[in-house]
Amino acid sequence: MKKVVLKIGGMSCSACSNGLEKYLNKQDGVINASVNLVLNQAFIEYEDYLKIENLERFVSEAGFESLGIYDEKKEEKKDNSKIYLILFAILALIILYISMSHMINLPNIPYLDMNNYPVNYSICLFLLVIPFLVYGYDIFKSGIKNIIHKTPNMDTLVLVGVVSSFLYSLFSMIMVLLGNKMYVESLYFESSAIIIFFIKLGRFIDSKSKEKTKESLKELVQITPESAVLKDGEKEVTIDEVKKGDILICKPGMKIAVDGVITKGYAHLDEAFITGEAIPVKKNINDKVIAGSINYDGYIEYKALKIGKDSTISEIVRLVVEAVNTKSPIQRLADKVSSYFVPTIILIALFTFIGYLILGFNLNESILSFATVLVVACPCALGLATPLAIVVSIGACAKKGILVKTSETLENAHKIDTIIFDKTGTLTYGNLKISKVFNYSLYKDNKIIELVASIESNSIHPIASSFISYAKENKIKIKEVKDFNNISGIGLKGVIDKKEIYVGNNKLFTKLKIKNEHIDDEKYLINLGNSIVYVIEDKEVIALIGVKDIVRTSSKRTVEKLNNLGKEIIMLTGDNEVTASLVAEQIGIKKVISNVLPQEKTNFIKKLIKEGKNVMMVGDGINDAPSLASSNIGVSFNSATDIATSSSDIILINDDLENIVTLLSISKKTLRNIKQNLFWAFFYNICMIPIAIGVLKPFGISMNPMFAGFAMTISSLTVVFNSLRLKK
Repeated sequence: MKKVVLKIGGMSCSACSNGLEKYLNKQDGVINASVNLVLNQAFIEYEDYLKIENLERFVSEAGFESLGIYDEKKEEKKDNSKIYLILFAILALIILYISMSHMINLPNIPYLDMNNYPVNYSICLFLLVIPFLVYGYDIFKSGIKNIIHKTPNMDTLVLVGVVSSFLYSLFSMIMVLLGNKMYVESLYFESSAIIIFFIKLGRFIDSKSKEKTKESLKELVQITPESAVLKDGEKEVTIDEVKKGDILICKPGMKIAVDGVITKGYAHLDEAFITGEAIPVKKNINDKVIAGSINYDGYIEYKALKIGKDSTISEIVRLVVEAVNTKSPIQRLADKVSSYFVPTIILIALFTFIGYLILGFNLNESILSFATVLVVACPCALGLATPLAIVVSIGACAKKGILVKTSETLENAHKIDTIIFDKTGTLTYGNLKISKVFNYSLYKDNKIIELVASIESNSIHPIASSFISYAKENKIKIKEVKDFNNISGIGLKGVIDKKEIYVGNNKLFTKLKIKNEHIDDEKYLINLGNSIVYVIEDKEVIALIGVKDIVRTSSKRTVEKLNNLGKEIIMLTGDNEVTASLVAEQIGIKKVISNVLPQEKTNFIKKLIKEGKNVMMVGDGINDAPSLASSNIGVSFNSATDIATSSSDIILINDDLENIVTLLSISKKTLRNIKQNLFWAFFYNICMIPIAIGVLKPFGISMNPMFAGFAMTISSLTVVFNSLRLKK
């Protein structure tokens, strides 16, 4: 299976995006397609045998244009839409003056008076409307294509409304030319022109507003520099020219060009855009560096490891783009409503037209009401209500270091009532230190550490780092380990110098069927807040080691805020009860479940969900992956294992637990904003369509196609500006 994000041209409303989405999902080889109206993108998952050319052909067949694969660094082409808009605004004022100046007692233009010179008046309006018809060619083209593909959209409504108004005016003009001067009152060329102008004006403002929703993505992209400096001859090259393995240099004030590892020198780097840490971090040889980091004070040489689309920033941008191209339940509901909306409006307009004729109104009024109903109806507002809010919010999350993988996750986050935390590496930093060694053998302490560090060097568990760090600091050699095995929830096993070594917790005694004679020492270490590590050689206990962890500075604040929000907080850990309780007490967690295996964690979460709880699991290790996948929403850190991040729905880039509170807040505000948008979109149509039909005519309230076009534009802008409030 492959994935791609295509830029799409020619979409103007939700009916467009829905129609394209349906068409793509019907094609052989397309596994899933999701079309985003706000970003003008199609996110497509497809079988390996299909090519990009096939997908672009599908887009073209559906009546739209593929603008190629989305490239976050490629700038949008500059257009002349603003210049055209200004020119047609002037032309619109001229046509309005000629057609309406007599209504408000303004001086008439000589020889263009409708009563004295009806032929001149008719021909002039006809000639002035022609440029508007050319200006609106893209609208008509889209409307016609969508009729052909049985996916009528906003352009279809405008097409039918404008063309019917224009053709009737054309008929009236011909009658005037034939001497029937009374038909001069039935000319509505200005309506056709002004409708097109308002549609174009609305789309221009809409496109500029949409650009603001993409600012977070653009800021992410702009973090990385455009060029790099190769060590060989200090030659400056573009990022695209950098190859994996190249040695690059970075001087004070420069940015790191690609993800890599330092091979020479040291410097303080500003990584605030990823970690959120304002204080520059000191980086030495063998430390990893991230593209976009700013070098404050040192000269370093670093080896390129991740380039182009493999870099950290590109991965973040990819995840954000994929997230905004997924659809939440409320968006799918809005899309479904929108798909029925346009055909319904066309039927209402036809019934209005027929009804007017039956009630004895003349053809002139019947056509006007028909066109007004078509133009005033606004599926645009319905279509923009959800995706605009989602794009703004996911962009805001990314800016704060919260990567949300799907829009459904963002929508559902506010429903979470139970939050489960792993302990080691989640509530704590996972930076364990050896605090005490009980040596029961003839070996020296450093020999014990050598055995444990050698075994642990094959593991990525947080406990492993304490032994490996100690070994490095004390220049203890790591030995070769054979037959290594990870015993889930218990420990590790390996063979060193032909001796079978086990390293793990007290469950090793049950597995090996041997007696534990060191319970008192274990209790002593546990009471001091240590995690315990037994070392067993050929079924003989040779040592008991205590390691301590450091609680994250954000843990207590986060738990306190979540408690204030009324969330149930649970610590779920494989660590022993006493150590877990000490950490829980320190940060304010009341419910602790300890000594649990990975499968037991998963079963516990499934049990809570079965009871009707909405569960969020926060973890970072391999053993947390099943739990992250089983929960309603899984949250992991950027520093977590690959399997943990792939199993999670949300990644905290800066490893700051307080971002969970921020996420819940953004989720709640986003859903509220979406509901507001949908309310105004529906409220607008509920109010305007009856007025367009003429329900209020007995009370002296009516509407013409020009005002309908203006009202439709205002409706869309209301939704756009309301969504943009989320940026704050």
